[in-house]
This record gives sequence, structure tokens and C-alpha cells, in this order.
Amino acid sequence: MDNQQIIVRVATPDDKKYSTIITDEMAASAAARGTGIAKRSPEYIEQKMDEGKAVIAVMPDGKWVGFCYIETWSHGEYVANSGLIVAPEFRKSGIAKSIKKRIFNLSREKYPDSKIFGLTTGLAVMKINSDLGYEPVTYSELTQDEAFWAGCKSCVNYEILMSKERKNCMCTAMLYDPKDHYKPEETKQYFEENVSGFERLLRFKSWKLLRPFLRKEKDKDGNTGDGKLKTFIHHLLHF
Repeated sequence: MDNQQIIVRVATPDDKKYSTIITDEMAASAAARGTGIAKRSPEYIEQKMDEGKAVIAVMPDGKWVGFCYIETWSHGEYVANSGLIVAPEFRKSGIAKSIKKRIFNLSREKYPDSKIFGLTTGLAVMKINSDLGYEPVTYSELTQDEAFWAGCKSCVNYEILMSKERKNCMCTAMLYDPKDHYKPEETKQYFEENVSGFERLLRFKSWKLLRPFLRKEKDKDGNTGDGKLKTFIHHLLHF
């Protein structure tokens, strides 16, 4: 796929025609990985387009490629770049990185003093974030805005989050603090040097946090949740 043909830009009200395909693909992607995301309606996506708080990627002929949007929390102290999604035929092409970079820059333009954070279950997104200057952090360093955490209720892992008193879950937390941060080349190097450790961390979290909830379940053939756990880890590390 020739990424040079793909246009990555700030979304406008004219892009509302893509809102349903965007939300449908978000839901389908989460289901395929066996993970959950805070569900968003087409109307919510359209609102972000109206506010100039979203980035969209399209082909010259108008074909939709990808999307991401900005959310603010704690009265603007925190900003999240949420809902990153790429159409299946364009995945593994590098376009996700271009979208993330554009939405990150847009966030810095609109909210120069805000901390930018993200939650992800994917190693690939962790790498993209590291390239931009994000650092892995504990959940205590994220916004404690109740509205943010309420958005996790639609996630399949919400029970795990609450059982850990919102201190840990399947997602890895990452943060960019404009007042206290390493340079992107430093966080990128750190990730590359420790990528095997991050892989082990994701596997450990899957085993430690998810296993108690899966071992009690049985599939239609009467097998325990161990097979589901292995499938989940595979999707987690290869998405």
C-alpha cells in the first residue's frame, strides 16, 4: 500500500458520512482481539468532527482509511488521544503511526499545557506512543475524573479494572507530560531496548489478571478457559 497517497488531516463536519463505518470498525476490531473499548456512537464521533478534535485518513477518491479523536478530562489538565482505528486493508502499512503523530500534534496545539495519556493493550501502539515521547506510567498518574473511568464500563475487562480498584487492568498506561518528559528519541530508544520486557509484561498481565475470570468458564466442548487465554494473548501481541 502506497502511504504517500493517503491524506491524513483534521476532520471536518463534511466527514460525518464516515461516522458509522468508524464506530462499526471500532467495535469489530475490539471483538476480534477479544478486548474491550469504551463504546462510542456515531453522534459522538460527529461531535468531535464539529469541534475540530479529530484526525481522519482518507484516500484521494474519498475511501476511508483511519481515524482518531481527542478527549479532555479534569478540566483540561489531561488529554487523551482515543479511538485509534484503521480499516483492515490498510493495517500494518504504517498509517496508524501517521494518524497518531497528527492527533498528538493537534493535541499539543490545542492543549499545550495538558498531559496527554493513553491506555492500550497492544504492543504496536505502545511503540508508536514511545516514538512520540510517551512513557509507561502507573494508573495513579492518569486522570481520576470519574467520567473517564465510567467510559470503561462497556469494556469486557471492566470487572478486572474494578477488582483492582482502578489501579491496574489489561491496558498499559502511557503519559506525555509537557512539563516533565524525555525527548522522543530517548523514549523510543528505551522501548526498543526493553521491548522483550514489555512483551513479558503483557503476557504476565494476561495470565495474572485475566486467568481468574476465564478459568471458571467452559466452552461448548467443556474445555476450561485456558485455551481462551492463549488465544487472547496471541491477539494481544500480534494486533
